[in-house]
Amino acid sequence: MLTVERQNIILNILKMKETVSIQELVAETNTSESTIRRDIIQLEDKKLLKRVHGGAARLQGTIKEANLHEKSNQNLSGKDQIARYAASLPGAGECIYLDAGTTTLQMIQYLPLDIVVVTNGVTHIEPLLARGIKTYLAGGFVKGSTGAMIGNGALYGISKYRFDKCFLGVNGIHPIYGFTTPDPEEASMKQQALKLSREAYVLADDSKWGEIAFALISPLSEAVIITNDIDAEMMLEYEAKTELKVVKSK
Repeated sequence: MLTVERQNIILNILKMKETVSIQELVAETNTSESTIRRDIIQLEDKKLLKRVHGGAARLQGTIKEANLHEKSNQNLSGKDQIARYAASLPGAGECIYLDAGTTTLQMIQYLPLDIVVVTNGVTHIEPLLARGIKTYLAGGFVKGSTGAMIGNGALYGISKYRFDKCFLGVNGIHPIYGFTTPDPEEASMKQQALKLSREAYVLADDSKWGEIAFALISPLSEAVIITNDIDAEMMLEYEAKTELKVVKSK
């Protein structure tokens, strides 16, 4: 079978389903695993799909964004693993910035109590106060779909603070195009938090690898990535750009 035929089969399968395994493609094309891996890499280079652990996945649109309810039901196990590890990083007496988002929301139940939190996440307030954690809320416009406070008021609100650490969510992580998110105003908030923080961490489950959203946040070098899984070949590529911490359940 010609290369172009195999690659068309791969793309046609991904039109019908979100992900496909290497084993499925081997069976479908009657070819070797190494050949399929090369096909996937070539198609990713052409920005037609993205590599995931054990296979390939369909790319999401650059402005597509799930709402808060949809995100809260996605990749629950991976998000919990990431949240547990991230919450172990703040030390006693530190001030941290907690970005709006479902993985950062998961962190709250595991955070130490003797810290100060600044957040732009409306959904974060109740669980932070319930645990007795000293909390400051950024002002600004509340984006209904994500529960994030954004805009000039929110940017001004956090500009008055300096953070030991910030914990950010993103929609896309790409070795060339960096950290991205669909909304430019949310990107601006994340950029501000990065500038104001001594250490920066991006929390991203494995669905974010290879994705490119509309608005640039920063190059990968600006933050350590905490994730639950990454393909071994991809890991070498990303480790050349920044530090990775891969956390998995034991």
